[in-house]
Amino acid sequence: MSLRIVVADDQALVRAGFCGIVNATPGLTVVGEAGTGAEAVAVTRRTRPDVVLMDVRMPELDGIEATRQITGRDGDSATRVLILTTFDLDEYVYAALHAGASGFLLKSTEPAELVNAIRVIAAGDALLAPSVTRRLVEEFTRYRRPGPPRPSRPRPRSWRRRSAWPGSPGGNARCSR
Repeated sequence: MSLRIVVADDQALVRAGFCGIVNATPGLTVVGEAGTGAEAVAVTRRTRPDVVLMDVRMPELDGIEATRQITGRDGDSATRVLILTTFDLDEYVYAALHAGASGFLLKSTEPAELVNAIRVIAAGDALLAPSVTRRLVEEFTRYRRPGPPRPSRPRPRSWRRRSAWPGSPGGNARCSR
């Protein structure tokens, strides 16, 4: 089964390049293109792709708001969004992730890395550009409390899950046949 991709970028030449990479890759197919954020939302709703490659800066509706509308942020959309931009700005990363994007890459990414990212995101995982990941880790560790992790408290017996199947450990041993 081929992964279905929508390519959204306001620059026709960039869109053509992404479409060429995607269509040249076995198992990937471009099912739609968009030159504005509003078109990206409309094409996505019409074609229901697995992944949208989304530029950040686009006319009519920027890529962040288009991502928010596509993902629905309420979990009803199966479509994943991969942000592709030339702007390596933390504000864009945070806004994109908050809007529901599953990934964030720079347009300087190698074609093989783009293809890998599409597959990773389509599988339900997330992926960030290495430079973005490094900054997020630095930010996380800056605010992380130092010291050893706290030991977890054992749960009271009443909290332990019991199986609903008769005869199983912790379950009701009685069974009517």
